[in-house]
Order: sequence, then C-alpha cells, then structure tokens
Amino acid sequence: AGQRIEIDVTGVPETQLPQADPSVLCDVVYADDHVIVVDKPLGQVVHPGAGNPTGTLVNGLLARFPEIATVGEANRPGIVHRLDVGTTGLLVVARSPRAYDVLVEALAERSVEREYLTLVWGHPESNQGVIDAPIGRSPRDPLRIAIVNTGRPSRTRFEVLERFGRPKCALLRCRLETGRTHQIRVHLEGAGHPVVGDATYGGVRPGISCPRPFLHAARLELDHPVTGESLEFESPLPADLAAVEALLGD
Repeated sequence: AGQRIEIDVTGVPETQLPQADPSVLCDVVYADDHVIVVDKPLGQVVHPGAGNPTGTLVNGLLARFPEIATVGEANRPGIVHRLDVGTTGLLVVARSPRAYDVLVEALAERSVEREYLTLVWGHPESNQGVIDAPIGRSPRDPLRIAIVNTGRPSRTRFEVLERFGRPKCALLRCRLETGRTHQIRVHLEGAGHPVVGDATYGGVRPGISCPRPFLHAARLELDHPVTGESLEFESPLPADLAAVEALLGD
C-alpha cells in the first residue's frame, strides 16, 4: 500500500498532426480566400491515416495554404469530402473556417453536385435511374462495404452515356445524392453492373484490362460558401482511363 508507480512516457509518440510537404503534387484548378478545388491524381491519399502518415494531398496543401491547418478537423484540415486512393478527379477543400461549416452543411443537404464517369460491366436495362439502397460495413468482411439493411441511407443517380458490345459494357454518368464510402462502386455491384477494373467489388473480368477501378470525379458544381456565386468545374478522363475507353468496340 502507498507504493508509488512511475510511468516513463518519453518513448510514447504523440499524435502527429499533418506536416507541410512541398514535394507532394497538388493540381489546384481554383483557389480563393475560402475555397480550393483540386484535381486529384491516381494513387494519392486525401489525408493521413493508418498506413499513410505522410505524402497525402493534405500534406501538399499545407505547404501551399498553411492557413488550412486551423480549418476543420486537425488530422484532416480543410477536408469536407474524400475520393478513394484509386479514384481521380475533382475535390473541394475549405480554406477558411466559415467555408468549412457551410460546405459540410451543403454536402449534408445534397446541394453540392458531384458527377462521376464510370465504365460498368453489362448494359443497364434503362438509360437512367436511381439506386436507393442503404450501405455499411459488410457483416461478412469488415474491410468491405456492402448493401445492408442496417446501413446508412444512400442514393446514386445514373445515366447511360454509351453502350459497347465488344465486350459488353456501358459508360455511365453517376451523380451522388449521398456521399458514403465506396458508394458508387457498391451500388453498381449490387445492381449487377460492377465498375470495370474494381477488384474489390467484382469488376475484374476477362476482356478489358483496366489498371484500377474505372471511376473519375468529372464534374463539381456548388454555390460559393461565402459569396453564393455558382462555381462549376470539369475534369476530362485521365489518360489511363481514356486509353481503356478507346479500345472498346460497338
């Protein structure tokens, strides 16, 4: 009784906040005092996390826009929505606390339009439609997302832009009405038309060699969080996906 126990914490690492790294590529397509829009390249992680402590988009943005360090969550400053590491395209980042609050609310209210181009296996029956199905962690595999009754409400609108016969696949434009993890990929797999090249959700098949999931955030439209001005951005298909599309036959 009364024994004093001392714990040495000198070897315990503190939670490391993201550091600025000017060597990280940031393809900034628009920036003002409140908003930054970037065109994310393939393979870039949006913010630090398990297994990716450095080299992320956030590290690069901190080098160019150090003031975002105090915007939003400290471990992912400025970030209001994300893209998967294997997905390319447009992403909006908040540069001021005021913009952050407005953008988070706008995304929750579905007033930010996010359109993706994707190539899927097979031909959807209708040229346009809505996939409305709750998604969450798969009870069979916690590393996968799945359509589950206990998941969060999720809606994806799609429109067929082109149908190909050799092999049988279709180019779609998808619009997110909610922004769940892997939403488009899971919804399209559930509809029987998985994203070409998507190894996680049944999209790797003979006939098309695609280096990654064929998914690109091609268009972003939003009202400026401070001025209210309508902002619209478009990003063409990157070279690797354009090369896959060029090989498809009618």
